[in-house]
Amino acid sequence: MNNNIERSYMVCASIMNEVNKVIIGKPDAVRLLMLSLICGGHVLIEDVPGVGKTTIAAALAKATGLDFKRVQLTPDVMASDITGFSVYDKNLGALSYNPGVVMTNILIADEINRTSPKTQSALLEAMEEKQVTVDGVTHKLPVPFMVIATENPLGFVGTYPLPEAQLDRFLMRFVIGYPQKQDEIRIISDRKSSNPLDSVRAVASSDDIIELQKTVSEIFVDREIYNYIVDLVQATRTNKNIVLAASPRASIALIKASCANALISGRNYVIPADVAQMYKFVVEHRIVLSAEVRLEQTTPGQVLDSIFKNTVMPILKTAKES
Repeated sequence: MNNNIERSYMVCASIMNEVNKVIIGKPDAVRLLMLSLICGGHVLIEDVPGVGKTTIAAALAKATGLDFKRVQLTPDVMASDITGFSVYDKNLGALSYNPGVVMTNILIADEINRTSPKTQSALLEAMEEKQVTVDGVTHKLPVPFMVIATENPLGFVGTYPLPEAQLDRFLMRFVIGYPQKQDEIRIISDRKSSNPLDSVRAVASSDDIIELQKTVSEIFVDREIYNYIVDLVQATRTNKNIVLAASPRASIALIKASCANALISGRNYVIPADVAQMYKFVVEHRIVLSAEVRLEQTTPGQVLDSIFKNTVMPILKTAKES
């Protein structure tokens, strides 16, 4: 392990340790959120109310020392609340830009599927281009920038399902899940008299996160890994159970997530296991199954499991380190 990778690994470990103080018994969810941040991606956490979706996002923001804002998305939230708006300043004799909630490092968008499509679309430019345009003027977002959106998969009344184009902007989607009994006992005990979020320390800075993102981009990827990723993604386009397959954006997201997983594991090169671990989290929300398959209660995850089993995993001749 070279010095740069070792330092990056330690920074990631310190951040995750802080978040794990609050999110008890869910290290996998913390890890997924962390690696999404260091490869510059956005996350959709889809789960039932009360399992810690907002808490895990707030804990990550505090531990990284990044600026963060939270917006509760309801039908009456307007696009200008997200992007900001211009007002006439009589002292300047010109329009003045009032920033929206998107002008932050980490934006926690709670219950994203409860706001209107127009407001949802206001996030698209920010998520993809890292900028917003208000009254013809483009405003760059802070660096780094990440959207952590949450939604309840069970409450359909008063919701606006996310369009495929917006789902595709999320690097990954995952659930947190209910805690085990002993973990839940600890959770309620810890919250009896205080908020565990208050104990989370900032153990990094925006400069550290930017450096981590740079390091992720320099992780070595063997040609066989590229072939493996493309095989996995292209297999969704020929599968008879899938009517909307994964696009090249999924391939790009999968290589980024795999590189981040390698870094968090203390390596400066990607192995097939990195791709395997990230595959479903990155691709599952990007595909749509046929109506016949859905009636049989087959899930996208089950279809991807089948694709994974039928795709040959490469065996790298040597471990590449640089």
